[in-house]
Amino acid sequence: MKPSRRGLIIAIDGPSGAGKSTVAKEVARNLKYLYIDTGAMYRAVGLKALLHTPQLDEAQKIIEIARTSRIELKENDAQLRVFLDGEEVTEAIRAETVSQAASVISSIPEVRRILVRAQQELGAGGAVVMEGRDIGSKVFPDADLKIFMDASEATRARRRLEDNKRRGTNFTMEEIQAEIQERDQRDSQRADSPLIRTEDAIYLDTSELTITEVIQQVMRLAEQRQKVLELKGS
Repeated sequence: MKPSRRGLIIAIDGPSGAGKSTVAKEVARNLKYLYIDTGAMYRAVGLKALLHTPQLDEAQKIIEIARTSRIELKENDAQLRVFLDGEEVTEAIRAETVSQAASVISSIPEVRRILVRAQQELGAGGAVVMEGRDIGSKVFPDADLKIFMDASEATRARRRLEDNKRRGTNFTMEEIQAEIQERDQRDSQRADSPLIRTEDAIYLDTSELTITEVIQQVMRLAEQRQKVLELKGS
């Protein structure tokens, strides 16, 4: 392990609804690492893009929005707060329309390049848990620990339905399943940084596991990886 590294770089990838955000947050908290929700960065750009070009059909304008936006991720009382150009948008970016916008704008190669550079700068010092869809393949291909979290489509749809109910939004199971299928297809088939499981990523199916069980598994993997790196460095 490099002497300048304060801790592991942990990359958690996977499709929407696999449980990445919840698990990554708790693992980061347990390890006292920095948690970076890369999806929140795309959502922030998506939110701003919707205000300026609602049809999301002006790629150059969206690229300029990504280039000039100031996105900040701050932890406050163990909660990740997202700020866009100085204004908190933590709740606003969780709207279903923003989620769909984030998926659309993330397929623009230059937008991804801009945000990937920002993510690499945030995580370069190590001691970080970063989750998204291309962390292990594009953002940190040399991450110390790569995990690909997955779950059945039915499980992911049910989780999204429960999340939406908690936020007071009303979508049917059929609408959510259709959105998940559309997003999966877009994420996996885009030309730039598609959602893939790299060969060195540990596959973790969370369909039949509780969040606590998943967190425990990831913590064990992190501890094992840390010991291996310490032995190599000794």
